[in-house]
Amino acid sequence: MAGKYFEELVVGMTFQHQPSRTVTETDNLLFTALTLNPQPLHLDAEFAATTQHGQILVNSIFTLGLVVGLSVGDTTLGTTLGNLGFDKTTFPNPVFIGDTISVRSRVVDQRESRSKPDRGVVTFEHEGINQRGETVCSCIRGAMMMKRPE
Repeated sequence: MAGKYFEELVVGMTFQHQPSRTVTETDNLLFTALTLNPQPLHLDAEFAATTQHGQILVNSIFTLGLVVGLSVGDTTLGTTLGNLGFDKTTFPNPVFIGDTISVRSRVVDQRESRSKPDRGVVTFEHEGINQRGETVCSCIRGAMMMKRPE
């Protein structure tokens, strides 16, 4: 498995994930349409041109999904039993079509499951950063992780 088992995820461990990903107009349009979000900031270039940023903003929920998705290969691929929740999710800077997002993650907490001895809970802090070095998304994610099979 590419992902890490519970025992391998130690508090303080940091990851600089690869690859990065450039956001396309298709990504934003498709995600926004599939989630039935009619916000013209995400869909209407003429409307978006009249706003503070002067261009379409990428749907923030797509940004969150991309940030978490880019972390999976190094952390949870094949070793997670599921996400438990997201806390303190922020979007301090917008994402625009054509921005390239890279992600770094840190393990901020780890504990064994109180009810199931074959798993544990790991808390990750994920940060998405654009090509200008600006943080565009930050979140705390709880994941139920498998212990290494005996």
